[in-house]
Amino acid sequence: MTGSPTFSPLYRQIKALLVQALDEGEWRPGMAIPSEAELAVRFSVSQGTVRKAIDELAADKMLVRRQGKGTFVSTHNDPREYFRFLRLVPNNGEVVPARSVPLECWRAKAGPEPARMLDLPHGAPLIVLRRVLQFNDRNVVGDEIYLPEEHFRGLDMDMLKAHEGSLYSLFEARFGVHMIRAQERVRAVLADREGAQLLGVDEGSPLLSVERVSYTYGDRPMEWRRGLYSTVDHAYLNELN
Repeated sequence: MTGSPTFSPLYRQIKALLVQALDEGEWRPGMAIPSEAELAVRFSVSQGTVRKAIDELAADKMLVRRQGKGTFVSTHNDPREYFRFLRLVPNNGEVVPARSVPLECWRAKAGPEPARMLDLPHGAPLIVLRRVLQFNDRNVVGDEIYLPEEHFRGLDMDMLKAHEGSLYSLFEARFGVHMIRAQERVRAVLADREGAQLLGVDEGSPLLSVERVSYTYGDRPMEWRRGLYSTVDHAYLNELN
């Protein structure tokens, strides 16, 4: 025999069961989950154990506690959460709403890099879209986004243009895909001609290249995006605890 048995604290086991219920759609984004007392009865554990599991899920931003109202499944449909993963902040401190403007949407087959990033077979069907994020009608972010078509069938330019809010709120509302976390890689680049024209900067200007993979429950990758960020009037903010 090799290795040793692993032990998972009881509250972590309850957390895993709650995540499974979320993944299976028992409680949809925006819905209230049962009370701690009800969940304690359901899982035959103490309320303290349930509370500790919920505390971790709230820290992971899968659940949201609302004073006097209960605990709810987090949702990107809340305007306060529209751009939850966006780390750009204005240099002057004046926060203005971002606006997502679609440019293109087409079907493709996964090449080696999208297949690897999305954990898909080579040649799997994809939906690819290009969009810009505008602040005060100025292009600040240009994204190219890759999605597994299996989970986003029917997504097209008409749907993108008609939707108000973030892409993640659209993915959640129309396709039942709830992004719960994202991983980014950031590096400095110089604007090429296309990037400069898109973001309204001089060719050769410094930009941030941001590559993101977004995940749903079960750590399943659902989106790979490559973005260019202009930092003329904005900075990339990363809070460290």
